[in-house]
Amino acid sequence: MTDALTGRLIALGVTGSIAAYKAVELLRALTAAGADVVVLLSPAATRFVGPLTFAALSRHPVETELMELLPDGRIGHIVVADSADAIVVAPATAHWLGAMANGLAGDVVTATCLATSAPVVVAPAMDGEMWRHPATQGNVARLRDAFGYRIVDPDVGPLASGQVGEGRLAELEAIVAATIAAVADRPVRAPDAGARPPLAPTSPRDADLTGRRIVVTAGGTREPIDPVRFIGNRSSGRMGVALAEAALDRGADVTLIAADVSVPLPDDRARIVRVETAAELRAALQETLFERGPTTPIDALVMAAAVADFTPAKATTTKLERSAGLTLELMPTPDLLAEIASNPNRPLLVGFAAETGSLDRAAAKLRRKGVDLLVANDVSEPGSGFGTDTNRVVILDADGGSAPLPLLSKREVAERILDRVATALDARDTAAQTDDMKPSDAVEAGPR
Repeated sequence: MTDALTGRLIALGVTGSIAAYKAVELLRALTAAGADVVVLLSPAATRFVGPLTFAALSRHPVETELMELLPDGRIGHIVVADSADAIVVAPATAHWLGAMANGLAGDVVTATCLATSAPVVVAPAMDGEMWRHPATQGNVARLRDAFGYRIVDPDVGPLASGQVGEGRLAELEAIVAATIAAVADRPVRAPDAGARPPLAPTSPRDADLTGRRIVVTAGGTREPIDPVRFIGNRSSGRMGVALAEAALDRGADVTLIAADVSVPLPDDRARIVRVETAAELRAALQETLFERGPTTPIDALVMAAAVADFTPAKATTTKLERSAGLTLELMPTPDLLAEIASNPNRPLLVGFAAETGSLDRAAAKLRRKGVDLLVANDVSEPGSGFGTDTNRVVILDADGGSAPLPLLSKREVAERILDRVATALDARDTAAQTDDMKPSDAVEAGPR
């Protein structure tokens, strides 16, 4: 399905279901198929996933209010209605199905669907009994038979109520496939970009980590042989510092744990902790992550530092004589990533893997380390090694996903990594909010 939606504008309508967090990945899937995506959020949807997440990924302002105007004075949801090639409502709650079936334009999602001649794809998600209720089934039948909407029926699986039944949002691949089928025999409605919703005038990345506490490690550790010699590596710290600066610019409270670096540190904006050895880095991480108390939890740790794998078994306190020759006994340093990953109170964890010649081992390393995201690069590739201003990486995730990036500046690589961090933190918060919710809280509230 790659590029099947190239040139298309797809409007993604999100309503107030627990499954709203899946709409973030649906946006990514539609984009991966080539679509330009603009997002519409009902008021209840904004309680599950914030507009900034969708704005950062779509590069469009998110429509949340019926009377909201675009910067040029046009009515936002009308512009979407007139220019979108298809509208995808996913997840669609029982409340939204009832409002839409009866033409009640109480939010931007229903209003846009009422105002458009584009095909509409609807993917319901709700509790099983709610899905089977005759009222819901009648509303679905009217949308399908009278309105011509494509309904992507929910799947059977675990529901928010704790039960297992029909009502789970359909697989994203099925929703994307239905969208492709809906536009397959239609010309592009608005090929002129000027007729479409504008791109965001400024990047919403500027604020999407506001209130988050991020710890970044940078640079290479130095393991002492004697007072003047050490075992080190070629890390300059550029990637870690770029991550810290990008997180600061996006509103995060940043602690930068810096080993040996050759670039300036943002010491006027971040809390800087200087370390030299792997043992010192281990102690700094333990204190920063787990000993600051419950009032200051860390949201994410990005381990960009190049930690030495070995350290001398015994460092001498005096300089070794050159004429005597040198035989070193080395011992492995602690696996800091694996240690932190095994702690039940750990934050979101991003690891790095510097490989040479191939990235074949990266997926196994992600599983072995137990991290949420792993950023792998081939340091032997020109422009992608230590000390360069650019990097080419692959971002792997714990669900088996792999996102290769082209050669980019290290700052842009940092932004792409933090895009994933921001999205993952939003999803984690959404999941936490639903833990104590009753089944009835899983659907959108009544009319407004």
